[in-house]
Amino acid sequence: MTRSNPEIAIIGGGIGGMAAAAFLERAGLTSTVYEQASAISEIGAGLVVAPNAARLLRRLGVLDQLLTRAVRLESGWEFRRWADGTVLSSENLDPACKELYGEHTYTVHRADLLDAVAAAVPKGITRLGMRAVEVALEDGRPIVRFQNGEVIRPDILIGADGIHSAVRPFIATPGPATYSGMAAFRTLVPAESAPEFALRPAQTLWIGPGRHLVHYPVSGGDLVNVVAFAPSTEAIESWTATATVDEFLAEFEGWDPRLTELIRAANKPGRWALLDRAPLEQWSRGTVTLLGDAAHPMFPFFAQGAAQSMEDAAVVALCLKDDLANPERALQRYESLRIERTTRLQQISHARAEINHLPDGPEQIARDLEFVEEDPLLANGWIYGYDPEQAVLTNDTKAVRK
Repeated sequence: MTRSNPEIAIIGGGIGGMAAAAFLERAGLTSTVYEQASAISEIGAGLVVAPNAARLLRRLGVLDQLLTRAVRLESGWEFRRWADGTVLSSENLDPACKELYGEHTYTVHRADLLDAVAAAVPKGITRLGMRAVEVALEDGRPIVRFQNGEVIRPDILIGADGIHSAVRPFIATPGPATYSGMAAFRTLVPAESAPEFALRPAQTLWIGPGRHLVHYPVSGGDLVNVVAFAPSTEAIESWTATATVDEFLAEFEGWDPRLTELIRAANKPGRWALLDRAPLEQWSRGTVTLLGDAAHPMFPFFAQGAAQSMEDAAVVALCLKDDLANPERALQRYESLRIERTTRLQQISHARAEINHLPDGPEQIARDLEFVEEDPLLANGWIYGYDPEQAVLTNDTKAVRK
């Protein structure tokens, strides 16, 4: 292909898809985003913006916008014991995070992050109400059929359409997403209703037998995000499914009373199944590729899902810019630069559930001692120090910021 202005289609208008459009624009390439919903919106709750994500938002010129609604984790991270709140490990991120990785760590509402990323996307390139139902190859070019009957034939196709991706089956035999046996409860508690301890600028993880719960402030401190994971036989896979406060409380019966006080302040918690997919061995086929959850859905236990989709977006845009005459080769390079890193994150996120949910006993005691001895901010430098631009410039999958 020698076209200087190839037609690039992005399926999915979530954080990953909008980031792809934004980074392509930054690279001097135009795209069209096809989103199945009738509006660009995010219905999830909170997430963590670690330095590797903050770095990319700064490069897009939208970090300052996000910071009007973000909460900087000045008090850092802490792990607490389920029964009595004993602090097992704590780390002050301020100023260490900025000194080590050039950016702070923040907590945000997903909608605020999506709004910030979307602000870097040119007006008029997003088409709503476009649900992709089939991807095929015709005369060497991808073809996408939508539920409304429309068909497009872009030069390059990027699937950013999540764990149930319509693009993924074109690249790899998908098989069903398997149920992990865990359900996630999520809720946002107004600050005025939340216990004082939950308002601190800290990401707090309460860990115990078979379960764990995380809370931190979002939306400029107006809300407290609460998300918990517990075993369940019900595979309800929906962002809009709900539970009752009593059902949520029942999962954490006998835990520290301060925690149950926080749960009691919840208003109609959401509840959804945690689905699982094995890492892919291939992301790209011809001029079609995947990014974000479509390529590498991961458990949220390292808080890297959104960050990895933005990293994907930055790398795919730079690879295409560098080799636009041969987009198939460019997408293969993108895959080779990203797949080892995201596979590793999928694997360690998966393993974290077992570590967090150990029953009381010798293994739990050994784990708690490891918490005391380990510095997670340094141990995870390979996550937070990664720089997509350096990765592409040096062709190094482990590149860190300079």
